[in-house]
Amino acid sequence: MSGTCQNRSSSPAQRPWSRHVLTVCGLLLGIAGCASGPQGEMYTVDQLPQNMVAMRRDNAKTIDLSRLSSAVANSDIIDKGDVLQVQIAAGLSEKDIVTVTVRVRDDGQAELPNIGSVPVAGMDMASAEAAISTACIERQLYRSPNVTVTMKQQRTNKVTVVGAVKEPGVKSIPRGSSDLLAALVAAGGLADDAGTNVEIRNPRKVPLGDMNPPIASSDPDGVNSVGFSVAADPVSSRMESIKVDLISATKAGNGGYQVTDGAVVMVEKRDPEPVHVLGLVRTPNRYEFPIGQDLRVLDALALAGGISNPVANTVYIVRKKPDSSETAIVKMSVSDAKRRETANVRLSPGDVVSVEQTPATVLIDALKLINFGLGASVPLF
Repeated sequence: MSGTCQNRSSSPAQRPWSRHVLTVCGLLLGIAGCASGPQGEMYTVDQLPQNMVAMRRDNAKTIDLSRLSSAVANSDIIDKGDVLQVQIAAGLSEKDIVTVTVRVRDDGQAELPNIGSVPVAGMDMASAEAAISTACIERQLYRSPNVTVTMKQQRTNKVTVVGAVKEPGVKSIPRGSSDLLAALVAAGGLADDAGTNVEIRNPRKVPLGDMNPPIASSDPDGVNSVGFSVAADPVSSRMESIKVDLISATKAGNGGYQVTDGAVVMVEKRDPEPVHVLGLVRTPNRYEFPIGQDLRVLDALALAGGISNPVANTVYIVRKKPDSSETAIVKMSVSDAKRRETANVRLSPGDVVSVEQTPATVLIDALKLINFGLGASVPLF
């Protein structure tokens, strides 16, 4: 019996790999215990300060822009630049009917042949008809004329739309519907990389004495003015800037964002920094941050092909502090993120996601190495 037992026992010379297993495992575990992660202030998911929480990424393409519509201006009100058709009937015969087409000048007057200038800007059609009829009688051209005024062509505003729109450029928008919604529609709508902030810059005529220095000035109401002057003109222009948050404006149903002739509409363009996914993942790399969408840690790990070590659970998120060059570390658990939505941290552009080594992951890697050395004869999982 003793001989049999001795034959079944293994000596160090017969199984030299056993010493190597213990040596390799001990060495790797020691390395794992000494390894240090990213440097910086460390937070857990539940301890993360509010100023370090990633903002929700709103998608401008999903905004109901129709809620920006404003009341359409009364198209019957005559304005400078409008083209009118004026018909004057002095008798019953067709020969007694005079029809002329006139454009309202910048001073608000319409120049009618044989009648002269008649102020019509700001009037509706009926009032303009009465004003022209009165001018005909006062100038003894007609005794009792029948005047008809119709709008032939309403003045259009030239508006420049730039930024994240599909068809940027100078757009002609009818005066009666010249608002932010009309400008965006004329530019083909928002582009895929559009943000949610829009700036409207409307020119406004002001006396030179009221002009500010030619610099942008800050205003607590979100209206900025940029002034410039022309020495030969007693009246010049100042650009008034209005900033519109499309999310807030559409939720509140706020229309009335008018754009005047010569206005500039600038739509924010987003180009977020990529997210880097490192460590124990199958495809560590940099990945483009989706525009207008939230990206969470589990999403980022999926982009990187998933976790490469079956027991890896610790994840560090390296995030730049607001208004600082320093970084902070958010420590989280993959298993916790799968159980709780709040533990699946929302990422910010530029974040670094690192799946960390732990003693358990090092041990698994060591066993894989040993199994490979044995010819993969022992299944590990």
